[in-house]
Amino acid sequence: MSALLNLEELSMKDFLAELKAGEIAEMELLKPETSLEDLNFSSVMDEDVLEGFTKQRATRLGSEILKNPEDPVYPLVKEYSDVVSKHPPSQLPPDRGVRHEIDLVPGTKYCVTRQWPLPREQCEVIDAFFAEQGEVGHSAGVEVPALDANLLRSQTEREVASGSCLQQAEQCDGTGTDADPSQGCVAEQHVGLALDLVDGYYQILMREGDIPLTAVSTPSGMLWEWLVMPQGLSNAPATFNRLVPQLFRPLRTSTQTYFDDIFVHSRAEGGQTAMEVHRRHLRRVFEVMRANKVYANIDKCIFAAEEIKVLGCF
Repeated sequence: MSALLNLEELSMKDFLAELKAGEIAEMELLKPETSLEDLNFSSVMDEDVLEGFTKQRATRLGSEILKNPEDPVYPLVKEYSDVVSKHPPSQLPPDRGVRHEIDLVPGTKYCVTRQWPLPREQCEVIDAFFAEQGEVGHSAGVEVPALDANLLRSQTEREVASGSCLQQAEQCDGTGTDADPSQGCVAEQHVGLALDLVDGYYQILMREGDIPLTAVSTPSGMLWEWLVMPQGLSNAPATFNRLVPQLFRPLRTSTQTYFDDIFVHSRAEGGQTAMEVHRRHLRRVFEVMRANKVYANIDKCIFAAEEIKVLGCF
């Protein structure tokens, strides 16, 4: 190792020149022990301790909570099963005071792109997706001048379908940008909770005058426009991050939001245990969700856990 450290540095230009001239007889590649999967998260914990926390976290998933009536948060999760469930209702959201707006730069023209051929399987996924969104009121079939072709991503069928919704007319660099009040701070906690909102973007209505700008065409020839904020729009994250913090602002001492994730952190106070305080916080969060018709997927929710994974890190 000392010999390697004492080697003279070689620039890429000199390396290529010497390699071409045959002056380099042999090359050795050093492979890091860390795998690509290990690079996706970081922790200062011992691996055995980290594995223990990972297993413990799995037992705090919402679907596991409902299997154990003796769990301290089971009664609350059961009581609010209308807002936290495996199959939350899909419907046109209420007007919560925040709508997505498309403010085009003056002089911007409609962006009309050509529809290109797609495999039958992808066409069927797109048609089924828009049919479903039309049934629940998220989109409507219309004839409008602003159209954009589908842009597919190869993921799960659900993600492929939602990903087909597209770089809209405003994606022609014709939309002004908004500030994005993203938050990423969670205080030190004793008991934690993480909720994952369902179809977060579809919880926000479009400004009525901007609905025609969301128009898309499908390979089958159908024309659709979005009544709710679709994926792929400029400023969509900023709009979403105005709505969610606004809904949970009264609970900000114990509740933090990051895009479609809600984090609740509780500690013992006022003679109550951390779990008692946590149940009180949890009820307040559920009440806000019920009042505003915001839903979470129970399979992606973690309740009353000592450690919560955030952005790939514990």
